[in-house]
Amino acid sequence: MAIKKDYYETLGVKKGASDSEIKSAYRNLARKHHPDVDKSSGSHEKFKEINEAYQVLSDSKKKQAYDQFGHAAFDQSSGFGGGGGQGAGGYRTYTWGQGQNGADFDFGGFSDPFDIFEMFFGGQSPFGNRARTPRYVMTLRFMEAVKGVEREVELDGKRTKVKLPAGVDDGTEIRFTNYIIVCEVQPDPKFERRGYDIFTDKELSFSEAALGTTAEIETVDGKVKIKIPSGTQPNTQIRLGGRGVPRLRGSGRGDHYVRIVIKVPTKLNRHQRDLLEEF
Repeated sequence: MAIKKDYYETLGVKKGASDSEIKSAYRNLARKHHPDVDKSSGSHEKFKEINEAYQVLSDSKKKQAYDQFGHAAFDQSSGFGGGGGQGAGGYRTYTWGQGQNGADFDFGGFSDPFDIFEMFFGGQSPFGNRARTPRYVMTLRFMEAVKGVEREVELDGKRTKVKLPAGVDDGTEIRFTNYIIVCEVQPDPKFERRGYDIFTDKELSFSEAALGTTAEIETVDGKVKIKIPSGTQPNTQIRLGGRGVPRLRGSGRGDHYVRIVIKVPTKLNRHQRDLLEEF
């Protein structure tokens, strides 16, 4: 029988890695080696190894047993009462979803590389029959998280619509019937989000900052015009009240902060230099 690879080595993390480090490594590897993405030979088995390692290392009790006894903790023949071939720790993984060309696939608990759906059902293990709430990881674009979105997903073999409210953030968990939707929000090149507040940069020329101007600012609701007072200094922040992200629980919205960046010319002709020296 082939020797099982060390779970930490499989995920590429050191023993003693934090939960967040394990989760991050797992997500990156799962996307990279998903058989729909990785067409190399052996990708199917590689993907299952990654999933099995994460099932153990993401569970504190199973991880503790693995650190102490290694793979023997889940081997039925070793006397620890393993899962009888149902996966690490007696858990069995099910997949709902369709692969390419409408064909059904079972890739160790995933339906596609970006919407990862994990189902864990309690089985015979040395730690008892404690079921884990099913989770569906849903990847959202930045504006979908801000505005809210309705998605059609496949759960229990049935297509159903899931409506996510405006204001969810990366890591937000929403309970939907018997499942938990975990939001994974992609960053946006224009907007920086901190809680319910939005931050953007506005570049001004030296003369615009000194004399004042009217600037067009792009917000999550569209473009607005604001007045920049004369004498505005670099790194000044201008607050646009109520122009941020809708609050997930409760009424109101966050704010939008405009950070002023002064563009200093790197090259001046003689006339420009004379004018600045005169100034």
